[in-house]
Amino acid sequence: MAAVSLGAQSAALALPASPSAAAAASAPAFAWPPSTQLSYNLLGHYRGQVQGSARVEWLREGSRYQVRMESSAGPLFKRTGVSEGELGERGLVPRRFAGEQRVLFGKARTWQIGFGPERVTLIDGRETPALPGMQDEASQFVQLTWLFTTQPERLRVGQSVELPLAMGRKLERWTYDVVEEELLRLPFGEVPSFHVKPRREASGGDFAAEIWIAPTLQYLPVRILLRQSAEVWVDLTLDKPPLQAGGTR
Repeated sequence: MAAVSLGAQSAALALPASPSAAAAASAPAFAWPPSTQLSYNLLGHYRGQVQGSARVEWLREGSRYQVRMESSAGPLFKRTGVSEGELGERGLVPRRFAGEQRVLFGKARTWQIGFGPERVTLIDGRETPALPGMQDEASQFVQLTWLFTTQPERLRVGQSVELPLAMGRKLERWTYDVVEEELLRLPFGEVPSFHVKPRREASGGDFAAEIWIAPTLQYLPVRILLRQSAEVWVDLTLDKPPLQAGGTR
């Protein structure tokens, strides 16, 4: 799909004057957001401490979408994931995911997952039956935004949500628990959030994500902690308000 510019016609989402996690109780009716860009500071560990940056872009053109995630720490590490698909009655409907990872002095690793109405083709070519509401490692973040915006009562400490995720060589149901409320102190201000954590650990070289959702910023992820193992992880924190196409606030 064609890329949507987030240049001169973009505007940062305004932070509410008196942010409160209680805003989740009065969430507006859901409308798919315009093209949006989130930029993050990156701290992590990969053969030692690393620093870098990351970006998540949401592009929408009619009923089609693209989610692009990029994270890098200089020449040491770079990972990209792109999810493409359609907007449906139950949120995002991925059709294809493509990933690439490069590490210093190592060979680039690439992989793809194909999503059909009845079958999913995993990265090793095996097919498995599709599950309703299935997502990939990039689309899951936007799907959670859709889920918590349309059903804000589920973004409460003690609640859980289930997502079927196609990750690497497996398609499985992942359960995410809302474990706590947390006030994050970000470079542009304090932002109330809910910490959403998967019940399982990362395995098989794939990342598992802990996510901090901000009701006052359209239920977008303002912090993402990605773990591949105890020794390989990246912690992304939003460094400025989200930019949206068309001057939307």
